[in-house]
Parts: sequence; structure tokens; C-alpha cells
Amino acid sequence: MKKHVLTMISALAIAGTALGQAKLVEKVTKKGSEIVIPYEKYVLPNGLTVILTEDHSDPLVHVDVTYHVGSAREEIGKSGFAHFFEHMMFEGSDDAPKGVHDKITIGNGGTNNGSTNRDRTNYYETVPANLLENMVWLEADRMGFLLGQVTQERFEVQRATVKNERGQNYDNRPYGLASEYTSKNLYPYGHPYSWLTIGYIEDLNRSNVNDLKNFFLRWYGPNNATLTIGGNINPATTLKMVEKYFGGIPRCPAVQPVKVAPVSLTANRYASYTDNYAKLPMLVIDYPTIPDFTKDVPALDCLAEVLGQGKNSILYQSLVKKQLALQASASSQSSELAGEFIIRIVPLPGKSLADMEKLYMAAVDSLDKRGITDDDLQKFKGGVTASFINNLQSVSGKVSQLAEFQTFTGNPNKTADLLKEYASLTKEQVMAAFHKYVKGKSAVILSVLPKGQEQAIAGANNYTVDTTHYVKPNYGYAGLKYVKAVDNFDRKVAPPLGPNPVTKAPLFWKKDLTSGTKVIGVQNTEVPLVTLNLTLPGGRLLEAKDLSKAGLSSLFATMMSEDTKKYTAEQFSIELQKLGSTIRVNSDIDGVVFSVQSLKGNFTKTMALLQERLFNPLFTEAAFNRDKKQTLESFKIAKSQPASIATAAFAKINYGASNILGNQASGTEQTVKNITLKDIEDYYSNNITANGAKVVVVGDITEAELLPQLDFLNKLPKKTIDLTPPAPALAVAKTKIYLIDVPKAAQTEFRVGYGTNLKYDPTGDYFKLYLMNYPLGADFTSRVNTYLRETKGWTYGASTRVIGDKYSADYFFQSGIRANATDSALVALMKELNDYSQNGPDAAEITNMKKAISQGDALRYETGMQKARFVSRILDYNLPATYVDAQNQLIANITPEQLKATAAEWIKPGQLNILLVGDKAAILPGLQKLGYDIVELNTDGDPLVSQ
Repeated sequence: MKKHVLTMISALAIAGTALGQAKLVEKVTKKGSEIVIPYEKYVLPNGLTVILTEDHSDPLVHVDVTYHVGSAREEIGKSGFAHFFEHMMFEGSDDAPKGVHDKITIGNGGTNNGSTNRDRTNYYETVPANLLENMVWLEADRMGFLLGQVTQERFEVQRATVKNERGQNYDNRPYGLASEYTSKNLYPYGHPYSWLTIGYIEDLNRSNVNDLKNFFLRWYGPNNATLTIGGNINPATTLKMVEKYFGGIPRCPAVQPVKVAPVSLTANRYASYTDNYAKLPMLVIDYPTIPDFTKDVPALDCLAEVLGQGKNSILYQSLVKKQLALQASASSQSSELAGEFIIRIVPLPGKSLADMEKLYMAAVDSLDKRGITDDDLQKFKGGVTASFINNLQSVSGKVSQLAEFQTFTGNPNKTADLLKEYASLTKEQVMAAFHKYVKGKSAVILSVLPKGQEQAIAGANNYTVDTTHYVKPNYGYAGLKYVKAVDNFDRKVAPPLGPNPVTKAPLFWKKDLTSGTKVIGVQNTEVPLVTLNLTLPGGRLLEAKDLSKAGLSSLFATMMSEDTKKYTAEQFSIELQKLGSTIRVNSDIDGVVFSVQSLKGNFTKTMALLQERLFNPLFTEAAFNRDKKQTLESFKIAKSQPASIATAAFAKINYGASNILGNQASGTEQTVKNITLKDIEDYYSNNITANGAKVVVVGDITEAELLPQLDFLNKLPKKTIDLTPPAPALAVAKTKIYLIDVPKAAQTEFRVGYGTNLKYDPTGDYFKLYLMNYPLGADFTSRVNTYLRETKGWTYGASTRVIGDKYSADYFFQSGIRANATDSALVALMKELNDYSQNGPDAAEITNMKKAISQGDALRYETGMQKARFVSRILDYNLPATYVDAQNQLIANITPEQLKATAAEWIKPGQLNILLVGDKAAILPGLQKLGYDIVELNTDGDPLVSQ
């Protein structure tokens, strides 16, 4: 596809224009069915690149500001600055002080966030279209008027928050530090990629507020940024807004590209560390490769799929299928300056990492002999095309893609180029990349070792990082000055909000089939995709009468993705991937769900494969033994994760071990051991039926086109499946602390609440509880998150939530809290719950809640998956099409007195289950002072035998 360029301009021409006036660089339009994102690209005199993409499919806009700075612009001793500064950008600016950004975005039904990686930091909002000018004003104010709000106090709170984020995502989870070890051993000392974006705790501890101010002045200027806006916009009007608010912001010092030598290893570098949480060892093999957007990237992506992604992969076939490894995968990751080809293998018990290394090398040799097949290439290319199209479903996906391409290539219209590169990829190119970067090449070989399993190491550590040749980069921090824009308008006056856009719920059609199946559909022609979910009655409720085999429906769903009578599981996967389609099988509370996604042109062929999957499963002993063994081993991994331990134990506390809802969906080690192949066969024979089945379809397909594709449902049995509703939650007589010990845990996982006697109801008491809870803990601005994260810095995030379905609803608080703040956080939480129970939300919170929920509809029906969730709810609960109108009327009319009464009814500080999963030695002394009964549990959620 050729770019349609209206105007090309030079930097000199830009420099000569009036202050703030943008010049058009190019305009790209779509012709026919080509895969392209239309846009207009402008540059302001101060260097800001502006990309506008018009899309009127939904009444919302997405705004993204990407700064071309990430952790690669840091230096030894000052790691983590780029990410730390991302947090500081949410602390307010001169004309929009702390809290204003969230109040405008979240308070009017939108969302906002930011992210940092090695090479860029971006800030983004998705909001109803009437908030567009406010978003431009807010982002401009952050760019030009931030430093007056960067105080020592806010610096300290966000430093603590970043530490908690590191604890939650790296230090407090199994294998969380693997990338930190591979990075520092793969890249030379001082290389921009030799540390993680999150940084080191010691560097965060030694940083000061002036360091961050200099980081802002050096990198956060318009000439180092791309502003991309998409959605329901008028480009000309939007450009004027951009010129007004961004045009006067001064440039930062010129930013030159980072240049580093390619990474090359002369021998394998063995490294290891002992993991506090892992129950099984893991082998990581990390090869250096190439930067993104360079010639061999598509070949490496294909190689990763062939070697280690899916059931057809070499590693799955040679390690996992033969029950030598629990997991084995390959991935290719390319960034701006370098790339990595990464192998990860978790062995099954009895195998060492040295064994895994030998088996991996044998797999590499087998790939060398086998080569790349036509099927390999065809399924890889089918998946790439489907992935690109999938990304075009949301305006955020389109905007993010344009922003990324502009930032790293200078060409927003990279989609066509990349599709051409992937489409022209040959088998010879993939094998050439294999020999150039993997076969016979040196790598970092990391052993992640559980405590007490140090003997499983792949090889003795043989590499010491050489720190003697480091030259500190001169990034130009000296003499930086803070210069604010000079305007001819008052920035302190927020732009007025336009009228709230009218959002209509998706139009749908319904049909009851003679097979006993109910169908609901939404036609959406925005992208040529079709999403279909077929739910057959069954699921976990079938296990309720015999909990000795809990997890049966989950294992059955796994077996339904194995061989069929016509295809092996591997052949089936090939056929799907050639089409760019997916078929997944999962077990739900009361059904088995077949989830289908297909390109419109391949839908008929995909549905034929669904029928093969549904009618002709081949339950083999070999597949059953393998899946069962992998399920059993997965429990060990789950028990290494404090969050997983907490979720499973909390369900057991709330519902009891004799209730299906008190058991994990996957069962337990004992119950899965009880399941036989005959149980799987009987499940299929006794429970597969079209009677009570449901089909939800969303996408580029009409009712007339779909219904003939569902005729196969008439061939299914028409049995009636007896699903007994579960017993209600256990009553809580008295608040107690339940404690599970995870020695040396950096954080304590909190679950505080109970199982209610409610069920999901979009206009009844359940929804009123949701409304009441919103100010307390449902969004970022809520009371619990504001205090525990933003005020105290004890956590990366905290929330209270109500989650329900047809059978039950849980109301609970959830957070990962810094270990040494466990008792203080619990005291603060209980104080807040007591106050809220007695007084409910205040007037300002109620006003904010009503706006946030009622105006958020624009964001709720955008993608195919969102539309599918909406109509699924209508089908599941037999709701009228107008139930959203009833919800909005309830929101508008609900009174403070009603919300206060709801708070008093459902928030029960004296009748709560408090589950804490953390380091007993560190947190128990503080908890004992609080006066609660404390019951110690094991990692299965059962009382310790000594009690």
C-alpha cells in the first residue's frame, strides 16, 4: 500500500512558522479493504509530532503522549528513573493539581494510565469524546508545567509505591527476578539494557527529588514526544486545540539516538540464584539478537513459534509431550537497541536443569535436521495477519500502534510495510536466522533454584561482570533550566466539557433454535472478524455431588483440546493457525465454553473444525496421563505464589471445603489424583447436550449468514442436565485473622470480606451494593487506594469489590501490602470500613460515582469482546434490552440515605474474614497487638494440625 502524501515539509519550514502553528507532513487514507490506519501527521515549531486518526465508530477518544525516553537513558547507580518519573507525572501540575487529572478522566467515565519500558514512556487516556479538549489541556500541562508540583513529600510517597510495585511484580513472585539476572549477565556493564526498567531498590533509595527534576528537564520536551489522538474527532478542530495548549511549550535539549555496539558472547555464561518462592527449578537460555524493525525480526518471530510456541513446537513435542518438562517455551523479544531470543523450561520432578539443557540442545539439533515446513510458514503468517486485524478493534489499539511506529521508525504507516515483510518471509530466511543467532551460539544460561534444590543447577557460575571499562554517559544534565510557556490565555481555567455523548448499547438479535439452543448476536463490520462463544450446560456444578473429583470439568476441558478422530492435537493446531483462527475450551461454573475467533473469510472452515472438536474427541490414555500430570505439578507452582494461595484459601474460608465454591476450579492434588480416563469419557457421554446451550456471536456476520452454520447443533443429544445450585456462603459470626506463612515474603497478600447471600442482579440489591462500594474501593481515586497507596505508599494498589454470578457474590478488600506495614494497613482499613459502614459515601463521592458510571458507557461496548460480554449477560440472565436504561435511572435517582443504608447492611467490620498471606515471623507480633483471634492455616487453606 502506498502512502498518500499531501504535503512534505522540511525542518527549516517548520522553524519559520508562527508560534504553535502546525504544518501537515503527510496524510494517509484507506483504499478498499487494505489493512491501514488512516491518519494525518503534523509537526509543531517546537518539535512536537502530532498524529490524528479519525474514527467515528464509537463516541470516544484515545489520547497518547509518548516520550522517547525509557530506562535506556539511565546510568549505573541511577536505574529506575524513567519508571519512577512516570509515577511522578500523575502527581499533578501547576494548573491541574494532584487529583484533577483523575477527577476529570475517571470521574467522567474514562480511564487513564501510563507505562514505561526500555525505550519509551507513554501516558494515555480513553474517555468519552466530550472530554477531548480537557485531555489535551491536561497532557500539555504535564509537559510544560509539572515541576512546581514535584515536592519532597510526593517524591517519598511515589518512591515507596514504586518499591511496592517491584515487590509485587518481581521480588514477591516465583521466577520474578529471572530477567534481572539474565540482563546483567547478557549485556556489558553499563549497557542501557543491563538493568530492568523497574530499577534496583538501592538506586531508588539513593535518588533525590532534584535527580527527578533534571530527568524531566532533559527528556520531557515536545521535541522528544509524539502526541497521537484518535477516535470520534474532527482533525481540524483537534489540531487547533493542540496548537493552543502545546504550541508555546519550549523544547528540551536536542535528543540524540543512543548508540551501542551489538552484543556478542564468546562462550556460554552460566549464572544462578535461589528463588524464595519457586517450588520447581527453571532453566532460562538467553541469546543476544537484533534491534526491532530490522531485517531478521520476522524470521526470529517465526523461529520462536516453531521452536517453542504451541503443541506443534519442537520443545513441546520433545519435552512436554514426553513428560520430561512441565513447561517449555521460546520467544523473540526485540527492543530499540538490541534483541533477545529466550528459552524457558520448567522440568518435571526428577529432572535437573542440566538434563533440561541437554534435552534442549537435542531439540535444537532436531530442528536443524527437520527444517521449516510449508505448514510452519503458513500458520505463522495466518496468525500474524489475524493479530494485526485484532489490534484494530479498539481506538486505543490503533493509536498505540501509530505512536509506536512513529517513535521508533518515524513512519506511523508501518503496518503495511510489516505485513509485507511477514507475508514475504521464506523458509530459508527462518533457517538462516536460526543458524545466525541460535544454533551453536553462546548464551546466558540461568538456573533458577528453589530453596533446597541447589543441586538441580545447569552449570556452575562461570562469569563475573567486568565493571572496569564503564564510562558514565554525558546526557547533558548540567545547566538545565525550567522555562515555562508564555501564553495569551489562562491555563488555570479548565476547558468546558461538551455534552455527554449519547451511547447506545449494541443492537442485537435473538433466536431460539429447535435444538434447544438460544442464540444472541451483534453484527459489527468495523473489522473482518467474528467472535463466537458456544456454552454447553455443565461445568463445575456437575462436580458438586462428588467433591472427591473436584477439577473434573477443568481437566475435561483440557482434554477437549487434545486429539480428535480426524486430527492429532498438533494437526488440529496447524489447521487453525493457517486460517488465523483460534478455538479454546474452558470450564465455567455451569458450562463448558468453546470460544471461537476467526477472520470473516475463514469462518466456515473454522466452524468445521469446531464441529470436529465437539463431535469427535479422541480421549487417549497418553494425553490423559500427560494432562493429569501437568495439572498436578501446576499446583506446586500455584503454592509458590502468595496471591494464588490467598485466592484459593479465601474461597475455602468463605464457603467451606464441602462446597464446590470453596474448592479451586482446577481441584486439588488429591481430587485430581482421583480422576480417571473413564471419568472424562463419562463426562462427555453423559453431559454433552444442545438443550440449554447458548451461542453468543459478535462480528462481521449477519443472522442469515450465521444460522446455517449452527445446524450442527441439531446433531447433539437433547438431554436435560441437572445442575444443583451451590449452598450459600458460610455465616461469619466474628471477625478473625487467618494467617498463612510464606517465609521472607516481601509483601502480605490481604483478602478481607465474606461471601454474601446476593446473586448478580443489574438493577437490584447487588447493583446497589456496587454503587455504594464505588467510592470506597472500585477505582483508582477510591478511599482505600488513595490512602494506602497515594498517601502512605504501602501498596501498589488496593481495592474493594463485589463479584457475583447466578449463584453467589463475594464482597472483599484485596491488596498486596508492604510486609512491615501489615498491621498498620489493617488498622487503617478497619477504621475506614467502620466509618463507611456508619456514614456511607459523602455528597462529593456520590456525585463523582454517578458521573463516572453513567458516563462510562462509551468505553464499555467498543470491542467485539466487550459487545459479547454485554449480550452474554442479556442471555444468561434473561434481561430486557433496556436494562442499561434502568441502571442509569437507578443511578440518577439513588439517594445518600439509600447508599448509607446499603453500606450499613453490607459492610460488617465485626463479621469479616481477614486472610493474610505473608511472612509470619515479620508480621505476627504486630497482628497479635490488635486483639483479633488469629487462626493459622497451611497453604491449602486448612488449619494447622497443631491447632
